[in-house]
Amino acid sequence: MKGLGKTSQNQVASDQVSFVEIDEGAAGQRIDNFLVRVCKGVPKSHIYRILRSGEVRVNKGRVDAQYRLSEGDVVRVPPIRTAQPGASAAPVPAGHFSVLYEDEGLLVIDKPAGVAVHGGSGVAFGVIEQLREARPHGKFLELVHRLDRETSGILMLAKKRAALVGLHEQIRENSMDKRYYACVHGDWASDWGRRRAVKEPLHKYLTPEGERRVRVQPDGLASHTVFNLVERWPEYALLEAELKTGRTHQIRVHLAHLGLPIVGDAKYGDFALNKALARQGANPGIKRMFLHAHRLKITHPITRETLQFEAPLPAECRRFIDELRAQREGAEGVGRPAAQPD
Repeated sequence: MKGLGKTSQNQVASDQVSFVEIDEGAAGQRIDNFLVRVCKGVPKSHIYRILRSGEVRVNKGRVDAQYRLSEGDVVRVPPIRTAQPGASAAPVPAGHFSVLYEDEGLLVIDKPAGVAVHGGSGVAFGVIEQLREARPHGKFLELVHRLDRETSGILMLAKKRAALVGLHEQIRENSMDKRYYACVHGDWASDWGRRRAVKEPLHKYLTPEGERRVRVQPDGLASHTVFNLVERWPEYALLEAELKTGRTHQIRVHLAHLGLPIVGDAKYGDFALNKALARQGANPGIKRMFLHAHRLKITHPITRETLQFEAPLPAECRRFIDELRAQREGAEGVGRPAAQPD
């Protein structure tokens, strides 16, 4: 049986071992995403379970979920549990997102907060499934990278395999210039100046409940983020984060490690503060994580042209910043002599 590509609607047998030979159309794809596509009706949690257990093999060897397939690889897929016959999955609604750039090879959108980039882990569908539904005649559409569900901003998708491969090469070489805005709670140390580099190694692990988490750990993966101070207020600061590596939850964990958790971060943030900020009528108030991918500079993988994309700060984030500014101005005005009438 051939891999994805022109036979992308095929699926493996559920009651016996299947061997799938990867063709050019599936080369470069992560093994977990490939299995989600060919194992129709199988929960994503089960996909990760059979990967962790070693039941899935590539060229007779174990691989992790991040393994990228190569043309000619032979994937062993064990017998798997699928959805019950006759059970119908909820239809995926066609998604329409703000398009920042599009050509024959690339699609760049401004993803809103609260929308997952793909289905799984309790999420029925995400951006990629919605866009495929909205573009049924598109021959190829794949995520180039990911954003956390609660992160808004620039998200790239590839419309050609060559574009996907070229952009993944830039990601591996750390040659993309990726910038995020983050509003944090805490005091930006005066001896940091306007710029602070963090190179703490990061380690991924699972909580007892099976949730993915990341922490700073000496034997973790090398990670590098540069934070630039944009504006500060009593107890808050607006930062621009430059990603020099692209680890899971990198910005969020590095900031929490500095004692500057991102406002609204439900995994690594100040939970009591988040609850207070989300309260009706809170001032300042915000009901989301304040992390936004606002700028991305790349080399076009096909034309080699330098491209820069920008996504404006969402309205709820601008409002939070305006409220912080208003509070500061009000505090600075306390104690000043009242203006005399003419």
